[in-house]
Amino acid sequence: MPIADLQFAIYELKVDHNPRTAGLVPIQAVTFDVGGTLIEPWPSVGHAYAEVAARYGQTQLDPELLNRRFLAAWQERPAGFDYSRAAWAEIVARTLAGSSPLANDGAYFAELYEHFATAKPWRVYEDVRPTLAALRRQGLKLAAISNWDRRLRPLLHNLDLAPAFDLIVISAEQGIHKPAPGIFARAVAALGVPASAALHVGDSAEEDLLGARQAGLQALRLDRAAAALDDHTITSLRALLALLWREHARPRPCAEAGATTRRRRNGSTAQGNALGQRSQ
Repeated sequence: MPIADLQFAIYELKVDHNPRTAGLVPIQAVTFDVGGTLIEPWPSVGHAYAEVAARYGQTQLDPELLNRRFLAAWQERPAGFDYSRAAWAEIVARTLAGSSPLANDGAYFAELYEHFATAKPWRVYEDVRPTLAALRRQGLKLAAISNWDRRLRPLLHNLDLAPAFDLIVISAEQGIHKPAPGIFARAVAALGVPASAALHVGDSAEEDLLGARQAGLQALRLDRAAAALDDHTITSLRALLALLWREHARPRPCAEAGATTRRRRNGSTAQGNALGQRSQ
């Protein structure tokens, strides 16, 4: 069955045979990280830097070298990185330092900054749209919770992802960044659900998994390149859907099965807990 057509039920786990989901309460909302979870730079950050640089006559920049330099600048960013325009200007300057006179060019930075608010340098992972659509069909509340800046809203609109979400929580707007539990607490409060009834999915063990759990949410880490799984990791959003499907499809207790048999013998057309219905 195609993932886009999956009609799984909201799950209520009362057994512990699956360690990744054992003990979860009925989920009313699912929240997602954005970068590395729903979208990725495409073909890469370095390609975006080089593309915009070419408009300023700098055609010799190597995207792969820029990727390595960007990664180094990102890993060395200060602990108080606030995702502001000035903070990003420093990242760009450090990435280009010594390799291009555009390192401190205000016009180049302004164009590059806005370039990343467009759809062009991004790719939506192929499992994202069908997953969001399937969750939506089940009436779950959906939110994006991201360490980002004001460009995230137009970006999600440009990628046609914004309509899938009831709420978009941006760290720069909130003045608080993951993994701080407060950003998750504000999100679930705005959604109107208890923290324990929300499931967060993201690609960072610290910012997403740890942060969400400290705030009382359920959490799974999405690691698309994982060679081995642990109890809190999935390798695709398809795996998230399969996990929900598998838990809902487990055999029912004998008493419930017997009751269903009796209803059928009586000519009832009741569907019980048929696939696609909401668990109560």
